Amino acid sequence: MTYEVLLSLGAERDLTELHRYICESDSPAAAEYVLDRLLETADRLAESPNRGAFPPELIALGMREFRQVFFKPYRLIYQTLDQRVIIHLIADGRRDMPALLARRLLDP
Repeated sequence: MTYEVLLSLGAERDLTELHRYICESDSPAAAEYVLDRLLETADRLAESPNRGAFPPELIALGMREFRQVFFKPYRLIYQTLDQRVIIHLIADGRRDMPALLARRLLDP
């Protein structure tokens, strides 16, 4: 079974901001490389969405509806709903993840 992989508006913004940051701080080539690898990581979820681990920050809150995969140091936080994988967050794992997850996933 193949799942449809979708980016939330927040995840799309994450990619845009990440690309811009890497272009400015490193190079456009590096930004393209990271963007391509992140999209490849996301695309692989179409075949095996349950392969991701549960984010420990959310497990501590008793939440098991989200999973994560990595293109280190970046984390892609997603949810599987029916035949869809919805990526909610793409972030550098070195950031304050509890605060970022609370803002993006827990606040309505």
